[in-house]
Amino acid sequence: MKFTLIHMALIAAGISLLSACAELKDTGKTIGHGTKDVATAIGHASRDTVKAVGRNTKKVVEDLAEESEEAAE
Repeated sequence: MKFTLIHMALIAAGISLLSACAELKDTGKTIGHGTKDVATAIGHASRDTVKAVGRNTKKVVEDLAEESEEAAE
């Protein structure tokens, strides 16, 4: 079989498409990892905020209970 210019062009196009697929895969992986890191950071910040609010709320309730007990005496 004799390779013609069309065959060589098709082979070159195929090779370039393969490299483009690799770049798309790499880009997708980078975006995925970045998204995961951002979601993790947001989740941790939310968790820490909720814990802080819970601790402060508990302290306020305890202080109010102590004041009520002192006022009743």
